[in-house]
Amino acid sequence: MTVAAAQSGRPRGLTATTVLAMLGALTVGSYLYPLWAPVRDIFALQALAFVQAVLFLGAAWTILRSRSGRMGLGLILLVGILCRVPLLLMPPQFSDDVYRYVWDGRVQAVGINPYRYVPADPALARLRDATIYPHINRRTYAHTIYPPVGQMIFLAITRVSDTVTGMKTGMVAFEAAAVWMLTLTLGCLGLPRDRVLLYAWNPLVLWQYAGAGHVDAAAIAFVAVALFAHVRRWEALTGVALGCAILVKWYPAFLFPALYRRGDRIMPLALGATVIAGYLPYLGAGTGLIGFLPGYAQEEGLVSGDRFFLLDVARLAGVTVPTLAYVGAALVALLVIAIRVWRERDRTALGDVRHAGLLATAFIVLISTHYLWYFGWLALFLALTPTVSLLYLTAATTWLFSALWYRPFFGINDEMLSFDVALYVPFALLALAPRVWPRAWRPGRYRPRADGPAFAGREM
Repeated sequence: MTVAAAQSGRPRGLTATTVLAMLGALTVGSYLYPLWAPVRDIFALQALAFVQAVLFLGAAWTILRSRSGRMGLGLILLVGILCRVPLLLMPPQFSDDVYRYVWDGRVQAVGINPYRYVPADPALARLRDATIYPHINRRTYAHTIYPPVGQMIFLAITRVSDTVTGMKTGMVAFEAAAVWMLTLTLGCLGLPRDRVLLYAWNPLVLWQYAGAGHVDAAAIAFVAVALFAHVRRWEALTGVALGCAILVKWYPAFLFPALYRRGDRIMPLALGATVIAGYLPYLGAGTGLIGFLPGYAQEEGLVSGDRFFLLDVARLAGVTVPTLAYVGAALVALLVIAIRVWRERDRTALGDVRHAGLLATAFIVLISTHYLWYFGWLALFLALTPTVSLLYLTAATTWLFSALWYRPFFGINDEMLSFDVALYVPFALLALAPRVWPRAWRPGRYRPRADGPAFAGREM
């Protein structure tokens, strides 16, 4: 071995690739296993989810502590593809939302506004079948809740394949777009592109999008485009992409403060025009455009406040806090982050991405959702600005979701409260650790290129 080769770090890269190959083979095997021994529900997934989380953490540690090079990147992408294939062939896990997607696409295909009727309405009787219709949740009373771009996606996919597998395949195609955009963004920021593993191999992402076919995969793809466009300072595309993300699922709207630069008119105008254009084809539904959103807020405890972990803890401690007061405080917290972004004089591309990730994480923690698919977009930010706390938040959710096995240790009767405690308390401790014990939480080896965007934050 030459001195130049030793100094270049090639042996380290080759070692990292070898380790990734071994972990990748085991990871693919773990997703093939359910084809041999089917996973019937979330409770049967505990042991498998634990194994997959350990393999993912090992792979994440490998790429964060050493560099794998082009061969490693190709391996990462190949394993990501192979892991998704068996999940596409399985029945949906965790949720039956994908049946509503297929139904909404089918309704639109015959020229009916999907916001007009609930699935059980006699006007749609001719569209019912034994494969999709019986599995639609809330079919007797809930209008569709999905915004216009989501509806357009459902229509487009069902014109190719009017099946659950077809819809799941369409969502994996959006995942491919997200991975592509993420890889380009990492390159633009001067960061190792093999960090895309933190999204592509994440068990949470794999089960929720390839496995369950959640439309959040499309929202994540549009967010990835918006981040890439923002880094390249393509403001019009940033606004259009963020607008499309919002019209798939509402929550990407919270990224606006990080992607908006003071004095820029193009981005907000493009965003507003996209939202207006998205709703135009569906205006015939009138007030029905809001769909089941009010009913959903009522059912999910957003109105009563039972959904919010921090509020639940305060009430259990005997503190009377109105739901409206908590929601107001949460919005103020997000506004504080937004003001912090806007007041920075020397904003950088990576700094904006970091703040976008902070806003996304704050939103998830404050709303403390119990639905795993909402956590998926955090894996996008994990790849761009990795932290131990965010790694835990995305890696542990699937394993912890069925709280029946560990709830007795907490002495808590409520299963969802047990899940919140197991997920958010360690996350908070890991997030605070760098401030309490900074020497033990040193940044990783790889920083942005000298000619790339500067970054003043702290990463793994």
